[in-house]
Amino acid sequence: STAPSAERGSNISKRVRHRYLNFFIEEFLKICSTEQEAFNKAISEEMMIYEHNPARSVYLNVAVSALKKLRNLGNLGSTVSNGFPPEVVLEGQFHNEGPFSIDVILADIFSVLHVLCKTDTALYWLLKEYVLTEEQLKENGYPRENFDKPGVALLFGCDKYYGDREYSVKSFHRITSDYKCIMLYVIIVPGGWEIQYSCCKGSLGSDGCEVLHVCNRKENLEGFMKTFLRLMPLDGNPGVFAVHCEMCYTRHGMEIARVSVVNSSFEVVYDTFVKQDNEVIDYNTRFSGVTQKDLANAKQTLREVQAVLLSMFSADSIIIGHCLENDLFALKIIHSTIIDTSIVFPHHLGLPHKRAFRNIVAEYLRHIIHEKGNHDSIGDARECVELMIWKVKEDAKGKRQ
Repeated sequence: STAPSAERGSNISKRVRHRYLNFFIEEFLKICSTEQEAFNKAISEEMMIYEHNPARSVYLNVAVSALKKLRNLGNLGSTVSNGFPPEVVLEGQFHNEGPFSIDVILADIFSVLHVLCKTDTALYWLLKEYVLTEEQLKENGYPRENFDKPGVALLFGCDKYYGDREYSVKSFHRITSDYKCIMLYVIIVPGGWEIQYSCCKGSLGSDGCEVLHVCNRKENLEGFMKTFLRLMPLDGNPGVFAVHCEMCYTRHGMEIARVSVVNSSFEVVYDTFVKQDNEVIDYNTRFSGVTQKDLANAKQTLREVQAVLLSMFSADSIIIGHCLENDLFALKIIHSTIIDTSIVFPHHLGLPHKRAFRNIVAEYLRHIIHEKGNHDSIGDARECVELMIWKVKEDAKGKRQ
């Protein structure tokens, strides 16, 4: 992961920022119902002022103005809640000399008090460090906005598709001849991997039995929607979500079969099967767990799913996922505030190789998923959140040393 830029606000000393953060906590304690709420809002307020006002004189003017407004609110009758004093919360190594940034403060409190995993706002700001850059979004094939053609996405980088496997063979191949197109898939066998026909489990070289054509998934670049910019919520948390989609194959390529969304508290906020626009030719059950029966009664169309998600997410919401470019492409959603666990936990060979999600989870969380072909899109989304909380904790240990 990349550390926050040292240039922005580098002429604002740590003591100045520490002092004003204390002031903000003190004032928010007067108007908030709980210490935790006051803490969240103070961090958010100072962070926003710092990020938008890199010059020291501007930072001080804006901070003083914000404090005056808060004090006016506090004088209306709110009182300070009994709880931990700000000086206790921020006491210790923050007074030491040396390199300083707000993420060091957050990381230290996270490690010492174990509260930031429980506070959505603080977790949001900690996770900002892992958001992909525009260059990374393009390099990894995320759909990007086409300013010349609204509703049409742009794709950059390599056209090759590497699935959820820990090797560089395509998970699905389109084998073309003059007469037919036969779908193959890769399975892991003792000693390596083997390509089989998805229809009859025949090995490569046998006749197979499927002759249905599946289009390139990247041919359809129309119908994309972009998440909207909104005012920052009062608590400074636009939301942290994890998304996991299951796909099926239709005559016009891959389409969404199921969408699952959880929040940073692991709660399911959206989960639905999706009605396909085209005839399904492969339910992909062996990889997705979605069956024909699951989709038989699906009512929501892709457009309806888009509407729900666009009302749930803002442009500043953090969306976590594994190889999320595939999910966003199928959802036809353009979003920039992305954390991709395949990038946070990279393959040792580098791009275009990416680690299998189940292997990352097994190594860092000690969980076994997808055992015996069992798939759970809600569980996968929760594992993404848990991975990032683990990552924040581990990185915080290094920052405190």
